[in-house]
Amino acid sequence: MISSAHARTIANLAAASCLALLLGACGGGMSLPSFSSSSPPPEAEPGTGPEMPASIRADEIVGRWGLASFQNPADRARTEAAARAQCKNPYVITAGSSGGVIMHLADQATPQELRLKGSPSGKNYIGPAGPTPGEQDREIVSFDGRVLITRFIDKDAATRYGNMVYVRCAPRA
Repeated sequence: MISSAHARTIANLAAASCLALLLGACGGGMSLPSFSSSSPPPEAEPGTGPEMPASIRADEIVGRWGLASFQNPADRARTEAAARAQCKNPYVITAGSSGGVIMHLADQATPQELRLKGSPSGKNYIGPAGPTPGEQDREIVSFDGRVLITRFIDKDAATRYGNMVYVRCAPRA
């Protein structure tokens, strides 16, 4: 049985996560400080040559996802649980008309079609057409079919959004 204090803590965490996502989506130019030590965003690989195919297909990430984020790697498990709790109001990734996926770029209110892109180092990225990795891309840090973790390449967006955790929601019954 869950105590009312524990339920209240979970509800407060969910509300704070939703508020953080809503404030981040506003894009009002306000940047909140990071209150935890976190690993720096990845160094950008030099963009060269034509786009390489990603080892992750677009259809593998299409679906309904609970979404949350963390700065401190020690918070990953807790953040995955918070993301799972967001499935009642999921972030929906749909297939694009050109073989990509429909998602939001950092600070953009309107989703657009993004590509899954590979790199010579074996890393995968999600972003608009162009050099890999581009400033608007996000690196796919990990993906196991159920949990997708991404981090924005742009240092400012990476600082504001942290590591984005997407947890696949169960299919509707």
